Amino acid sequence: MNSTPVHRRRSMYSWAMYDFANSPFTTMVVTFIYATYFAKVIAPDAITGTVLWSRGVTITALTVAFLSPFAGALADRGGYRKLFLLLATAVCIFGSAMLYRPLPGQITQALMWFVIANIAFEMANVFYNAYLPDIAPPNRLGWVSGMGWSLGYIGGLVAMILSLVGLVNADVPWFGFSKEAGQNIRATNLLVAGWFAIFAVPMFLWVKEDRSQVPRTQEPILRATLQQLAETFREIRRYRQVVRLLLARLVYNDALVTIFAFGGIYAVGTFGFSIEEVIVFGIALNFAAGIGAFALGYVDDVLGGKRTIQLSLIGLILATLLAVVAPNRLAFWIAGMGIGLFIGPNQAASRSLMARFTPEHKVGEFFGLYAFSGKATAFVGPFLLGVLTQAFQSQRAGIWVVLVLFIVGALLLHRVEEAEGLQMSKRQL
Repeated sequence: MNSTPVHRRRSMYSWAMYDFANSPFTTMVVTFIYATYFAKVIAPDAITGTVLWSRGVTITALTVAFLSPFAGALADRGGYRKLFLLLATAVCIFGSAMLYRPLPGQITQALMWFVIANIAFEMANVFYNAYLPDIAPPNRLGWVSGMGWSLGYIGGLVAMILSLVGLVNADVPWFGFSKEAGQNIRATNLLVAGWFAIFAVPMFLWVKEDRSQVPRTQEPILRATLQQLAETFREIRRYRQVVRLLLARLVYNDALVTIFAFGGIYAVGTFGFSIEEVIVFGIALNFAAGIGAFALGYVDDVLGGKRTIQLSLIGLILATLLAVVAPNRLAFWIAGMGIGLFIGPNQAASRSLMARFTPEHKVGEFFGLYAFSGKATAFVGPFLLGVLTQAFQSQRAGIWVVLVLFIVGALLLHRVEEAEGLQMSKRQL
């Protein structure tokens, strides 16, 4: 992408603002507020709520795994990246707002809107992440990716504080909402939708789509896309470091998906947290995650993406082990802060390393495969967590799955050779 330094800086910050815009969805809907509300109020009990929520996360993962490679290839082939990003963003915003409607006991409606919004959120990230190698200089990929994740956690943090002060814990909730039938809790979804709609605007105004790599052909777009995608699956064997990275991420990201989906539910069911306490816990975790993502963004550019991911996985393994065996709330709080500190760097460094390994002419396709690797087996962790929780009538039994996935992912990542991946992509620093 040809641009002046001023325009490049504006593009980088506008791109990072999209993380700021969409992170409250993960923080407030997927992990802490709505997931907890669903398990505690909409579902009949915490165990049933955990099992049903795992089914919703599983449906999302399978759908995104199926759609993302094709959608990424289609965006590359037709130059539709920004259009698809806009459509997915709009659907996620609408679905988030509709989560305000389901009342206690309306399980099907709540899960339906959650799945729709969550699929749209994940698909939007396919197209959003694909912009990273276009807007960031090769020697700043780690810093820019880390800045995005850091701003995202700040966005989640601020939105959580506003929710706690103005809606969840207020004697008189803001904007005329009441506490009857959990209206003030459900209204946090409207905050998520409004936040996303407002702060995503810079991305669409000031981040330009590089259409110079769009192929010129008279062939029907869908047929050309399918042919190109088939060629990519054949050709990706030449990019063996990409394959190794995607295989490792396929496993350790499954652990992250499970943490995001069940962190709040685990706090409620095992440690007796109230919804207000879960929100405070989420605020603290987001603060730790923002610090970790920003600080290790610099480490990423110095040590490399692989080493940064390895450091984060070691931290996540130790923190998850503590969360599984935690005898009391204090130990669980310490574990949570450790997970928060290393979760941001893991996500940021994974994204930047993928950007370094990606050839310029296949950005959308490869990030479609990146999303595929994040979701192809992402149903395994939530599904097994639900199965083990139900079988042993204990959430602790289910959380062991997360620890195993982190360990296996770390072992697979050891095989990645970063220097060779950079050489193959022609993105040497």
